[in-house]
Amino acid sequence: MITLVLVLWISAIFVSCNIIESERVTFTFPEFQYKETNKNELTFREFESACDQSPSCQKLTGVSRILCIRQCISPSCYQDLYSYDLLEEGEVDVRLNSFKGCFIQRYNRPRP
Repeated sequence: MITLVLVLWISAIFVSCNIIESERVTFTFPEFQYKETNKNELTFREFESACDQSPSCQKLTGVSRILCIRQCISPSCYQDLYSYDLLEEGEVDVRLNSFKGCFIQRYNRPRP
């Protein structure tokens, strides 16, 4: 009897895990290639530092500050990567490298 209950319990856990697994939603976002070179990192950090010191971002904390800095660095890249699904407190920012790639591509784009 105990074996039967144990088997049923394990089966129920297995089935519920499979249901949860199949209900997962994959997070997708535009991906921009980013090559981590000294030049690219230095360029990004210069903009990041300047934006971090801007009065509008300095008064903020946490994720709000990060998003303010990203929007200051590149409003168009921010729009493409964050506007539809804002970064949340405690969330790992898997979009950062794409943001850097977007920024570098647009920064290096020839201007008329």
